[in-house]
Amino acid sequence: MSTPSDPGLGSVADYYSGKIRSHGATPGGVDWNGAEGQHRRFDVLLDVVPAAMTAPSLDDFGCGYGALLDHLHATGRGAWDYLGFDISEPMIAAAKAHHPAAQDRFVLGARSPRRAGFAVASGIFNVRLDTPLEGWERRIEATLDLLHEGTTHGFAFNCLTTYSDPPRRKDYLYYGDPCHYFDLCKRRYSRNVALRHDYGLFEFTVVVRKDPQS
Repeated sequence: MSTPSDPGLGSVADYYSGKIRSHGATPGGVDWNGAEGQHRRFDVLLDVVPAAMTAPSLDDFGCGYGALLDHLHATGRGAWDYLGFDISEPMIAAAKAHHPAAQDRFVLGARSPRRAGFAVASGIFNVRLDTPLEGWERRIEATLDLLHEGTTHGFAFNCLTTYSDPPRRKDYLYYGDPCHYFDLCKRRYSRNVALRHDYGLFEFTVVVRKDPQS
């Protein structure tokens, strides 16, 4: 997640490329179960942006086929300065095809070319495949550093939770300790951190709000 050439990310990119080829521009194309949960997690992630802001800049780490941009338009936030990027070339191709009037809002890569007001990362930490656990967690921390460095006002991310029922867990997925990531963000990035684990999915969201001068 730190660089596009990270060899451990090649298999992850291939995994998601296969999903979008099989399912197209649908929640299944980004490995989600359905639209309802997808939109629910978008609403939780977008809590990082204060309601008073009418046109903030927002980076979408792991944008997939651009479902978040659709959600912004559907919820009256189409004026936001959105930029999505993804490590999967077929994903970016699908995003551009799905948004023919907004193709310049999608770029291929593992990091943003700009510093935005806010950033969100939805589901990008879930698919670990055969990467060793310690190595995957180092990548997560490196990506959180990018989210912090690339924003002026704050960022939010979600992750599957270790509180998931053991029979429902899958070996190739990563389940994070929400308390660990809350503590990490509180100590490393900001005093203003919120942990959400109350929206009916087997995941949690961490919202980091920063001083604009940081």
